[in-house]
Amino acid sequence: MRTREAALPREIWVLVVASFVIALGFGLVAPALPQFARSFDVGVTAATVVVSSFAAMRLLFAPASGSLVQRLGERPVYITGLLIVAMSTGACAFAATYWQLLVFRALGGIGSTMFTVSALGLLVRIAPPNARGRVSGLYATSFLMGNILGPLVGGALIGLGLRAPFLIYAVALLVAASVVGFSLRSSHLAQPDSGDGVPVMRLRDALRFPVYRAALGSNFANGWVVFGVRVAMVPLFVAEALQEGEAFAGVALTAFAVGNALVLIKSGKWSDRFGRRPFVLAGLTVCGVSTILLGFTESIPWFLAVSVVAGMGSGLANPSQQAAVADVVGSKARGGPVLAAFQMTSDIGAVIGPIVAGFLADRTSYSVAFAVTGAIMLAATLPWFLAGRVRAPQSATAVTDDASRGTGG
Repeated sequence: MRTREAALPREIWVLVVASFVIALGFGLVAPALPQFARSFDVGVTAATVVVSSFAAMRLLFAPASGSLVQRLGERPVYITGLLIVAMSTGACAFAATYWQLLVFRALGGIGSTMFTVSALGLLVRIAPPNARGRVSGLYATSFLMGNILGPLVGGALIGLGLRAPFLIYAVALLVAASVVGFSLRSSHLAQPDSGDGVPVMRLRDALRFPVYRAALGSNFANGWVVFGVRVAMVPLFVAEALQEGEAFAGVALTAFAVGNALVLIKSGKWSDRFGRRPFVLAGLTVCGVSTILLGFTESIPWFLAVSVVAGMGSGLANPSQQAAVADVVGSKARGGPVLAAFQMTSDIGAVIGPIVAGFLADRTSYSVAFAVTGAIMLAATLPWFLAGRVRAPQSATAVTDDASRGTGG
């Protein structure tokens, strides 16, 4: 299934740029948030609760976000989500007590899951079927670049005061919401079909397809390993096992991001040409084995090299698994709950993974913790082996036809 390099719709680029701005802004507040919480004379645990409250609300509100997308369509939910995060972030800048900061930050998680689910829905519907992997790679790369640059800029902005990054991020989100709203307002691609004939992809419809079940498993593993254990354990491993300073933790995390960025866009294009499954399987295997090896590295050069390889594995798998979910939903159907469930599996993994890995590191060693973490990702390859060969446009057509006979989420 060879594809030509066709120009992507303008709406795709609007969402890609907005993704970069959102990730950049998120990175702006990341360095300031724990310190801001501590400025209210609370302990370290209370400061981390402020950070985790955002993720917790994302997870809790994800089903509701899927239902809203199903009923209202992606564009209004996307804009509303951005506005909620903008207002909650701006409110954080004016928080007078710890509890106000906690509530305002938690409310932002609601808006975050709204625009995350709806953005995925828009990409599913707008992306040409033969370029879904390419689009997924572009979107992931823009978010990754924002995440890399954001903390660097945010660290510099702390010099203006701990409240400044929140105000700047709030303004950036308002600008992003305005640009996306204006750009997609009259777009026929961003406007779903209306009426009783709108195809609906229900969660139980999607679960009938082995590729979707496999994607749920691999996204759970991705959340566990990449968004959970990597962020929580790598800085501790660098400081305690490799005896490096705290400042080096950022370099260690960046090494993974560099490997990720090296392959993201290309892997998406390749999956459009050769199918999803080979790249998901290769990526999960590379990332899983590399994660196991991380716990056995004893020098900084080897640690950085293995981190880059792990990032490349993640970059191989993620665009393809997201494109596979897009193939299942299809371009015509609304699949809010289907996309929300896909997101939730990653969030659940990100919550459970650090707890399990931290327990293993305390009771045994970092080597065991990373070995179990890598094994989780390797285990996620099994459903993909069982799913059989994935030729997505055929699946998308079949699923959309089945979904069109559904009546609701």
